[in-house]
Amino acid sequence: MLDIQRLREFPDAIKQGMLAKGEKDTSLVDKAIQSDETWRHAVAELDAKRAEANKQAKEIGQLMAQGKKAEAEVIIAKTGEAKEALKALEEGLSELKETRNGYLLRIPNVPHESVPVGKTPEDNQPVHHHGEALTESWRKPHWEIAEEQGWIDFKRGVKVTGAGFPFYVGPIARLQRALIQYFLDTATDAGFTEIQPPFVVNEDSARGTGQIPDKEDMMYVIPRDEFFAIPTAEVPVTNFHRDEVLSASDLPLKYSAYTPCWRREAGSYGKEVRGLNRLHQFDKVELVYMVPASTSYEALEELRTYVESLIESLGLSYRTLLMCTADMGFTQSKKYDMEVWSPGQQRWLEVSSCSNFEDFQARRMMIRAKDEQGSIELVHTLNGSGLALPRIVAAIIEQYQQPNGQILVPDVLQSYMRTDSLDTA
Repeated sequence: MLDIQRLREFPDAIKQGMLAKGEKDTSLVDKAIQSDETWRHAVAELDAKRAEANKQAKEIGQLMAQGKKAEAEVIIAKTGEAKEALKALEEGLSELKETRNGYLLRIPNVPHESVPVGKTPEDNQPVHHHGEALTESWRKPHWEIAEEQGWIDFKRGVKVTGAGFPFYVGPIARLQRALIQYFLDTATDAGFTEIQPPFVVNEDSARGTGQIPDKEDMMYVIPRDEFFAIPTAEVPVTNFHRDEVLSASDLPLKYSAYTPCWRREAGSYGKEVRGLNRLHQFDKVELVYMVPASTSYEALEELRTYVESLIESLGLSYRTLLMCTADMGFTQSKKYDMEVWSPGQQRWLEVSSCSNFEDFQARRMMIRAKDEQGSIELVHTLNGSGLALPRIVAAIIEQYQQPNGQILVPDVLQSYMRTDSLDTA
């Protein structure tokens, strides 16, 4: 959520940022400013009436002390009416604040000045490339290999749950487990504190990270208990410090967490989602930063470099893109996407996004830090996938397959897998 003061001072810049992100209804800025103006006038009126009530209470006390009971009772009668008026004003004030915040919650974060303005994925800027884009015609897409070997069972997944909920069997199940452990171990070595968070969250948590009111249709809902199945560990982990004042000396905070993730992915069909390309349930290790405002863009580059090194350690070809304004998302101020090369499909597959939200999430969650001088300010939050498993698994199968059909295991995973190749029939 953006600071209302920022909206009042720079409304045109906020509107321009909304348009750059593809948002068409810039009237939300004017509505938020107007509703804030109404709210502030109501606050002033309420403060004035409270001051008058306090003054009358003091007068009553003085009159009673002087034995002027009759005069005091006249004022007491008036204060009874004033209390009802105060109660009505307080209730109205709460409604006005809720209306204002309702507008603010629907205004996206403003893109950083370094973000390229663009309307389509073609406007994203390549900033880094590693490895060779393999093009041998004998390479099969991962789903063909997995189905031939019986490693991934989509049909039984449909029977048991539905489309997008596959079973992983044998070597691929072990590869999944190895990847999760490797990602967590590597994050710990890099200074991240591991967290095992809840896999469901309440509405306040979903609102805090910006899933509400932007991505409601993408989340699975548990209506009876008013919970949401998490779409990413970003949600519970970032909310870990909601409504807290941290010590500035403890920053930066760096957390890692493995969780399954659930996404409805409404409207996703066709060859672009075949195999492991897009699932309703998948595993991911998430990385979350909380840093001082002055260092958040340095932290973003640090996070990006770490994720790139993680992909490189697996021996996978990939590229990094700086996302343009319209392909960036509601909550981000700047975002990088890392995409691995899929030789079996001859296209790039996203496996991580590294994002800086500035204070957009922290303001919703009221995560602040206090320095030695007693100054308190909102932290900046960042996150990145380190990494999402389905497309990493797909890339390993496709990039590590050999002409004889054998699938090798990346060097860094061999100690976890206790083998240098996947068992093939």
